[in-house]
Amino acid sequence: MTRQRARIAFSDAAAKQVEAITSEAELHALDRALVVISVDPEAGELLPGEPAHPRLREYTDTIERVRLLYWTSALGTVIVVAYVEV
Repeated sequence: MTRQRARIAFSDAAAKQVEAITSEAELHALDRALVVISVDPEAGELLPGEPAHPRLREYTDTIERVRLLYWTSALGTVIVVAYVEV
């Protein structure tokens, strides 16, 4: 059975970061990273945190130089990107 890709949403802060990207190369690199986490929400490293809060994950692509901080919904169908660094 093929798993459906998760839907990506951005926090307000991450949306502003994305809006500030003007380079086509950086947008392409970001798109590739978003595809990775939408296909496999557990691709990023789980960061330490408290059980009462969403567990943040950090996905880093050192080749494309992209870093994302995100959390997933309980069923893994929605990913909320909290921070973008390209």
